[in-house]
Amino acid sequence: MGIRRVVPDIQTDRMDVSRAFYTDVLGFRLGMDEGWVTGVVSPDNETAQIQFMTADATAPVTPHITVEVDDVDDVYGRAVEAGHEIVHPMTDEPWGVRRFFVRDPNGVIVNVMSHLPRG
Repeated sequence: MGIRRVVPDIQTDRMDVSRAFYTDVLGFRLGMDEGWVTGVVSPDNETAQIQFMTADATAPVTPHITVEVDDVDDVYGRAVEAGHEIVHPMTDEPWGVRRFFVRDPNGVIVNVMSHLPRG
């Protein structure tokens, strides 16, 4: 199994201020903006990213981190087999990802995802 990137997810009700701090002060560039979720990306390293969310638009909770993997179904199976709490079921999202949320042993909610094939 390959891990492509790990992204901290910061819940905020101050999206504009957060975006300005990370782009204007720290030098990230805007990677995506869906309104409820905004992602900033390092201009030098595409896998160095941070996301800001007002609240997750399709899940009952907001995750703390996102882990992009090569095979989300494999990770899901291993999480279920090990008895970890699935907080949000496996879902194909309209923005092109397949994901689920799992609670780690520390209570951290991890959004585990893979991009869906295009087309």
